[in-house]
Amino acid sequence: MTDPQEPKRPQTGRPTSLTSDLEARIARAQRERRAEGSGRADAANTMTGWGKGLRLGSEFVAAILVGLGIGWLLDMWLNTTPWLMLVMLMLGFAAGVLNVVRSAAEMNKAANPPTAAKGAPNDLDE
Repeated sequence: MTDPQEPKRPQTGRPTSLTSDLEARIARAQRERRAEGSGRADAANTMTGWGKGLRLGSEFVAAILVGLGIGWLLDMWLNTTPWLMLVMLMLGFAAGVLNVVRSAAEMNKAANPPTAAKGAPNDLDE
């Protein structure tokens, strides 16, 4: 029995105008995706230490401020001062740490691998 998910293909073996157009569109989309991915990796490699530090710091501070703001608004609305602000401040802190860890992992993944240090033993040295 045939799989209903499997697309039907022409039996003649020669490409029709529909399949050749589809193949051309797929090839173009794959080229664009490869070009987009390499541009993203180049941007991460060219980021300076200051840029990386500012990005991580701003993400951390922004998460804390958002948590603080939401907590303050909820406190004003529900008249629970200062408890919701403190809870949301802690949640903002946790979200900030999570954002920094994710961003740092992304930066490390995009960075070039380090070269071997001079004078460090390797597997060939016995």
